[in-house]
Amino acid sequence: MTNVLALKSSILGEHSSSSKLIDQLLAQYNQQSATITERDLALQPLPVLDGEIAVAMRAPEQLNDKQLEALALSDKMIDELILADLLVIGAPMYNFMIPTQLKNWIDLIARAGKTFSYTEQGPVGLITNTRAIIITTRGGAHKNQVSDQQIPYLKNILSFIGINDVEVVYAESLAMGPETAALNLEQASQQIKVLEHA
Repeated sequence: MTNVLALKSSILGEHSSSSKLIDQLLAQYNQQSATITERDLALQPLPVLDGEIAVAMRAPEQLNDKQLEALALSDKMIDELILADLLVIGAPMYNFMIPTQLKNWIDLIARAGKTFSYTEQGPVGLITNTRAIIITTRGGAHKNQVSDQQIPYLKNILSFIGINDVEVVYAESLAMGPETAALNLEQASQQIKVLEHA
C-alpha cells in the first residue's frame, strides 16, 4: 500500500488550479486504497521560522511554549514525510517563487539529524525512499526559462534531504486567455492520469 503525503499551498481556496490537479491525482491513488495525508498549508498556516524556533530546532532544551509547540509540529511533519512513499507538492508561482506557505513547511522539515546530516564529505539526505511529484501552476510561461526559480529551488531542497526521484507537472499560461488556460490545464490533467503508473 502506498503512503501519500500531499501539500497544497495555494491561497485561492476552491478557485485554485494546483489544488484541483492535486485532487485529481489523489483520487487516482484513492482508487488503489492508498493511505493519504493531506496538508493545506494555506488553510492551516505554519509558524514562520524565526530566531526562537531556529534555536529550538538546534538545541531543544529549556524551551518556552512557542518553541515546544513549533518543535512538536516539526517532528510531526517530519514523521509524515518519513512515512511517505510519495510526496505531492502543489506549487503555484507567486512573484516568480513558491508560496510563503510552502516555504514555511520546508523551513520546519529541513532539520539536521532528522532529514539530513552533515558529514566530512558534506551534507547527506536522510529521506531516501520517497518519490516526489511537483504540480506547478503559473499565469505566464516560464518552463526552462531563467524566470523559473521555483523548480530548481524545489529540486535542490528535495535532493538536499535525499529525494532525487522528482517529476514535475506544469500548467502554465493560465492568465493568457481562457482557451490557452483550458488547453494547458487539460495537458496537465492528462499527464497526471499516467503518473501513478510511472
